[in-house]
Amino acid sequence: MKFLLVFDFDHTIIDENSDTWIVKCAPEKKLPNGLRNSYQPGHWTEYMSRVFVYLGDNGVKEDEMKRTMATIPFTAGMVDLLGFIGENKDLFDCIIVSDSNTVFISWILKAADLHSVFDEVFTNPAAFSSAGYLTVQNFHSHHCTECPKNLCKRKVLKEFLDKQLERGVSYTQIIYVGDGGNDLCPVMFLKKDDIAMARQGYTLEKKIARLAQDLRPVECSVLVWSSAVDIMTYLKLLIKE
Repeated sequence: MKFLLVFDFDHTIIDENSDTWIVKCAPEKKLPNGLRNSYQPGHWTEYMSRVFVYLGDNGVKEDEMKRTMATIPFTAGMVDLLGFIGENKDLFDCIIVSDSNTVFISWILKAADLHSVFDEVFTNPAAFSSAGYLTVQNFHSHHCTECPKNLCKRKVLKEFLDKQLERGVSYTQIIYVGDGGNDLCPVMFLKKDDIAMARQGYTLEKKIARLAQDLRPVECSVLVWSSAVDIMTYLKLLIKE
């Protein structure tokens, strides 16, 4: 029997937002006000498409973007944690479910030689056009009213688990590591034996606390982490059992 680790990416694996980090490539390292103010809630992917057009129009090339993304810092203890998971792949399956994009995540993980830790990455598909512009698409369509229109992480998790069951793989426990508001929907899907690991001081922790106050607590156990060392400590206890 194996454990499934599900990781968010921005502000979880890395200590920044990869989409806002790319703005370091823009002229004067900032976006024009009109572009910055064009974001509409729930439509982040469309907003990032406009950002990538702006970068392309200003002559920002793929290699410059790639170099910039390789400088993004990992969250404290995360590189050690992912190394530990990599050494124990017989016990852990490990996936990423993220609102970033395939290009950024691949660059960042490969630069740190951590890509082989993850069995699958579910995120918005991105690619460079023939003109050298980065383009990004919505991950899927869904009917969840709680999630941004391009990605419902609960749907991704459910479909992954269903596919694994078809292959004869079921998990002793799911451990979900995240920080953001869009991590609440998959956390609500977890069962009582599962664990939600919410980053201390971030939106996910606050939303879970609010549900508990409203006497609508999540079904799974909740552990709060501030460094990935906290997560590693838990995993070490888990495999000792």
